[in-house]
Amino acid sequence: MMTSPSEMQALERATQALERPLTELEQALAALSLALRERDPARIESAAGELHRALATAVDQFGRSTRQGPIPAPLGRRLMAAGAPARWRSNLAPWLGLAAVVVALDQLTKFAIERAFDYGDVRPVTGFFNLVLTYNKGAAFSFLAGASGWQKEFLTAIALIASAVIVFLLARHGAQKLFSLALALILGGAIGNAIDRIAHGHVIDFLDFHWRGWHWPAFNVADSAIVCGAALLIVDELLRVRRSK
Repeated sequence: MMTSPSEMQALERATQALERPLTELEQALAALSLALRERDPARIESAAGELHRALATAVDQFGRSTRQGPIPAPLGRRLMAAGAPARWRSNLAPWLGLAAVVVALDQLTKFAIERAFDYGDVRPVTGFFNLVLTYNKGAAFSFLAGASGWQKEFLTAIALIASAVIVFLLARHGAQKLFSLALALILGGAIGNAIDRIAHGHVIDFLDFHWRGWHWPAFNVADSAIVCGAALLIVDELLRVRRSK
């Protein structure tokens, strides 16, 4: 059954209800970043709780829209049949936990590097790998790093929108383990780098791989999680296609 234009408009109005939860999510990310920088355990715990509540609020807000409008009953029933919102919270819990672990590892490693290095420092570890401290105003692997400054707001907005979409997908498909694992890694990486952009205006990179004088753009734990997640999405799709044959 096709979705009518009126149903699509109603769904769009429902997604607009996520505007406030997304603002709260951005504030929670900034608070968590500050707490991590200050190494205050109580504030870190409180900020992490606020971040989790902001994500849950976005899911609950969309779930209420499917039950009470403005989504028409036929579309609401289809969303309910797809698993919204009864199983959402149980589906989300493990994957949000994994995303939180990625965020914590990302922020702690960045904090440790900033404590131990001055900007521009290079410390060889092996013949092909250095630890460095550099700042990236662009996306993963320095994409858009040379832009004039507009990229901060643009990339932050993309990260927050992508995070909301990923949370929605995890809520609906949390039982699909490989797919959800991939999304959770991407979510953690997106949030980790978004914290940097909100708090500092740039992303902290410190992993430098090179070969015969050629250096891959420096990256971090968040970038690694995003790339691993993207690779797992490809694997999941290949497996799905194989099963369908």
